[in-house]
Amino acid sequence: MRSSSLAAPELLCQGLAEIGEGPVWDERDDALIWVDIPAGRVHRYRPSDGTYDEAVVGQAVGAIVHRERGGYMLAVEQGFAAWDRFGGQLELVAPVEDGIPSNRMNDGKCDPLGRFWAGTMAWDASPHAGALYVLDCTRVVTMVLDRVTISNGLGWDMARGRMYFIDSAERRIDYFAFDAETGEISDRRPLVRFDPDDGLPDGLCVDADGSLWVAMWGGGCVRRITPSGALDDKVSFPVANVSSCTFGGPDLSELFVTTARSGLSSQELEEQPKAGSVFRLRPGVNGQRAGQFGG
Repeated sequence: MRSSSLAAPELLCQGLAEIGEGPVWDERDDALIWVDIPAGRVHRYRPSDGTYDEAVVGQAVGAIVHRERGGYMLAVEQGFAAWDRFGGQLELVAPVEDGIPSNRMNDGKCDPLGRFWAGTMAWDASPHAGALYVLDCTRVVTMVLDRVTISNGLGWDMARGRMYFIDSAERRIDYFAFDAETGEISDRRPLVRFDPDDGLPDGLCVDADGSLWVAMWGGGCVRRITPSGALDDKVSFPVANVSSCTFGGPDLSELFVTTARSGLSSQELEEQPKAGSVFRLRPGVNGQRAGQFGG
């Protein structure tokens, strides 16, 4: 592990998110956008002037991504949906697992060529009840993995031809060989495994050097993992449930981190008043631009 010189995380936006998740930097507005999954809300905060607003989606929302032609795409409880603007009308464009009300969509991201990947899980996290799906640019949905328990972190390393994926219940990060032209994945392998005391790996992002920044649910930290699977750095937070992270800011040099209140007892909530808030830190490495949906 390198000797960390990182400053303590800065509280960016005090919040009470039940499950703050899916942060993404919106270069068009110089703003951070993230979701509160069970509340069905999307939040937006502009660090330059402190402007904050939120919008109600109307159902659980697991992820939000930009759309190349404007607006956004969301992974909502019922499937993949289009949002013409922040706070606009929601249009369900591709139902997923229609007829399985015990499931919902969870974390999702776009790959560098504009496909939207997002997974499902049972509301009660029943083992192997979920799957991983991809929405291509023609709005066709394909299931690419089944028997997933808690579909979570996604990321791509194009230089190494990899896609990273987390099923949190497995306590590990896996990677696949990724064919950028076809979007096909193959040759699944574990990159790193975590001990129970580490917490559960949740959301992740990939920096410009190809290393992963992984939020640890129940572990109270974000870990930096090298492409070889070595623990390179660790940043602790004043809350237990650290849920996801993304790079942003004008030069993608800032790491924004979401957290959650879900799963904490009354006493733990008193001890962790910043649970559900968003934090920022400057890790000394730049990130990669988030993919945008091309359809």
